Amino acid sequence: MTATQKCLIETNANVEALGQGKQSILIRNYRNTLSEFLLYPSIDYLDNEKYLDSYQDKHHSFVQKNAKPEGDGPEYEIKYFAKVEEEIEKPASTIDSISEYHMWTNDHVNDYMNAETTIVWLLRVYKLKEPVVTNRTNGMVYANTDLEISVDDIEPVLSDAEFDKIKNSLM
Repeated sequence: MTATQKCLIETNANVEALGQGKQSILIRNYRNTLSEFLLYPSIDYLDNEKYLDSYQDKHHSFVQKNAKPEGDGPEYEIKYFAKVEEEIEKPASTIDSISEYHMWTNDHVNDYMNAETTIVWLLRVYKLKEPVVTNRTNGMVYANTDLEISVDDIEPVLSDAEFDKIKNSLM
C-alpha cells in the first residue's frame, strides 16, 4: 500500500476548488519543498470577516458554500491528494494574465506576494477513494496527519486532456 501523512495546509475553499477541478494552481512567493501531499483544509481565514474580499466576485457563492470543511475541529475531512507537476516563475506584474486559473482577486495576489517574482505551483489533484477524518501536527504550511492515508488507485480530478490544456497555457 502506498500511503502518506504529509499534507499541505490550505483554506478549505481552495482545497475544494482544487478538488472539484475549478482551480489547478496555487500562487506562492516560495518554492515547494514537497513533490506530493494531501490537501488538509484550514479555517483560519474565516477569522477575518472580510475574507470574501480576497476572492473574485464570480466565486463568492462557491467560497461561502465551501468555507468550512467537514468535521469538527481540530479533525477535518481529507478528500484530495496533489502532486506538484510544475513550478513556474512568473513576474508578479503579469500574474493577472492567469486569473482564470484561480479564484483570488489580482489585488489579493499582489498584496500577498509583495515580490517581483511569483511561483505558480501547477498541481495534479486526485480524489481519494474514501474521505478520511483526521487531525494534523502543528505547522504553518506543511504538517503530518495523525493517520497514514492510502493514495493507491486514486483518479485525477481532471482528465489528461483538461490538465494538459491548463499546463500548456501556463508555460
